[in-house]
This record gives sequence, structure tokens and C-alpha cells, in this order.
Amino acid sequence: MGIQIISISHKIAPLHVREMFAFTKEQQESIMKKMVEHLEVTECVMLSTCNRTEMYVYADSESKSRVFQIMEDVLMEAAGAGEEEDIGSYVLFFYGKKAIRHLFEVASGLDSMVIGEDQILGQVKTAHGQARAIGTTGVYLNTFFRMAVTGAKKVKTDTELSRTSVSTATLAIKVAEEQLGSLKDKKVMLIGATGKIGGIVLMNLMSLNGPEVYVTTRSNKVISTKHGKADYVTIEYEDRYDYIDSMDVVISATSSPHYTLTCSRIRQSLKTDKPRVFVDLAVPMDIESKIISLGDITYYNIDDFTRIAKENNEKKQEEAKVATGILDEYELQFEQWMVFQKSLPVMAAARDNFMKVAEHKGVEKAFDHLFYWVRENNTPEDLAIFFRCLNH
Repeated sequence: MGIQIISISHKIAPLHVREMFAFTKEQQESIMKKMVEHLEVTECVMLSTCNRTEMYVYADSESKSRVFQIMEDVLMEAAGAGEEEDIGSYVLFFYGKKAIRHLFEVASGLDSMVIGEDQILGQVKTAHGQARAIGTTGVYLNTFFRMAVTGAKKVKTDTELSRTSVSTATLAIKVAEEQLGSLKDKKVMLIGATGKIGGIVLMNLMSLNGPEVYVTTRSNKVISTKHGKADYVTIEYEDRYDYIDSMDVVISATSSPHYTLTCSRIRQSLKTDKPRVFVDLAVPMDIESKIISLGDITYYNIDDFTRIAKENNEKKQEEAKVATGILDEYELQFEQWMVFQKSLPVMAAARDNFMKVAEHKGVEKAFDHLFYWVRENNTPEDLAIFFRCLNH
């Protein structure tokens, strides 16, 4: 019995593999429901971001391998992965203490491509909330996710990891500035501003001095930012190609299952020759990568941020050590809770037996009986630990 995780993430899986597992909300819910239909699995939560797809389960089965096989089969079937595709080498499995450590590090941003990034905590909370809403999670994963979120908040409060946070959203602007020198007086088109990542990109653009921002929208949908201002031009999504030629930077961050910008349509739209930067923050990809063949274009997708992320991560290693120390305490608390929770039936039986003996022979004899039972059913090492605990 215990918590098991299957993970496909930026750690070892390339973008084209992660794209296969970029499930919609409806697909995620279908997968979770399918998982808990198996007798071995009682609870399931799915976490899906641009850099990872992970399934967390609590299983009553003593066979870890059996549960992992079920998880992998369900995931591969949902992704439409055939036996001829070598996906297995990109899959990570976690069980027990390693599974506990994994979620705590994920929630706090320690397992992210960019250490300390802010979005992941909200994504973990959303994933847990989604599972609760459809009834695929219970006491074990509810407590697991709550304590992981609490630990992550403590890390956020007590370390500098998130105070100097660099996320994929901020990296998108940084690489554009590196290529063009500055975004002052540059025209920037943002596709997908109503999404989580796109919304952060928009807020960051609004905080800069100089860029002329164009935001696509469908059916005049209202787009707002925390800044409370609308210093950008709104254009219809269907008209996006009409503006491409005048743009210096194009950033796309949608959840669309197909391209928002294709190479052939961009080729038709470009009339002037100038340096341009295209940044694709989506999984699956929004922008067809073949655009790099179209003149003076610099193209980035989610995997191209590795270099900048590495520089950022190196600066944060000391803070990461502090964060790990904080998480150690919360992980220990959860492990203690797990042992206690699983032992409730044993404690109930021991309590009933104690009360029966006490009723007939008195409390003193009941304690003698309990200690005798402990002595006869434990190793000397376990007995030493038991009595050391009683002495505290």
C-alpha cells in the first residue's frame, strides 16, 4: 500500500514526447476516472503543465509493479502511443519516500526547469482541486497534496527562491530583449493572453517601458491584467496574419491542439526584411518550427530555455538547500501521518483489547498485558525504539 507516481517531464523527455501527453482537462478527468476503476487503485490525481505530465495514485495493492503497469498502460492508451514507439525510456516512476519527496519538490518549484518558478504551485493546487471535484481523490492524496502545498508556501515565504523568480513567461521576454537589444518602440504580438502563462507574459510586458503590445482575442473577449490598465491594442485572432509583417516579436502561449501560426501563412504575410523573434511557450507547439527558414527570424520553443534556466538555477542553489531543509520537516510530518493513518485499525483493536482486560482485571494488569504483547511480537531493536519513544 502506498503512493506511486508516473512522470513524463522535461527532466528526460524531449518536447515531441511531452506533446503526446499534453492532455486536455476532459482527457485528464477521463484518465483519473479510468484509474480508480481498477481494484488496485483507490485515489488518483493528474498534474499536467507545459513541462510535465504526472499521475499520482494511492494504491491498496502490495504489488508496486502491477500498479505501475496499470498507470503506464492507461497513460499510453490515452496518448495513443503504439508499441513501436520507444516511450518507456522517457518515463520515471516514484514510490514511497521518493514519491513523497517528488511532489514536495514539484510544488515548491525545486523540480522545475527554472528553479523557484511561481506558476507550478498554482498548477498543483488546480490539479488537486480537479481530482476532488470529480471524486477521484480521498484522505491519502488530499492530505498529501495539502501538506505539499503548505510546505511550498513556507519555502516561498522563508527563502529567496520565488522573490527573484524567473519563469518561462519571463524568459520569453528576456530572450526577445537579448536578440533585439531592447523592446523599446518594438511591436510585440501576444497570442493566448487569457491563459495562465499568456496572462503573466502580458503583465510583464505591461511593466516594461516602451513596447507596443498587440493582443489577439476571440469574439471581443475582455482581457485584463492585475495592473488594471489596457495599454495594448486588441486585434481579432482571425486577423493575426495581417499584423505579422509589422511585428518585431511574436509570443504564443495557447492550449490549442493545432498551430496558431504556420510557416506557409507567415511566409505569405512577410513583406519587409528585419530581425524578428518568435517565441512558442505552448505544449503542443503553437508555432511551426520551420519558420526559422524564413529570413532573419530567431525562434524559441519551450526546450530552448534550458541555457537561461541553467544560469538562473546556478544562482539559486544555496536557496534551494535552505528550501530542501524546510521540506524535510513537512515530508517527515506526512510520513508520520501516513504510518498513523494506516495503523488506525491496529490501534482500534489494541484499544478494544486493553479495555476488555482493564474491565476484568484492572488498568494495571491491562498495561502489563499490553507491554508483554509488545515484548513478544517485536525484535530487540524495535523494542528499544518503542521504549525510547515512551521515555520522551
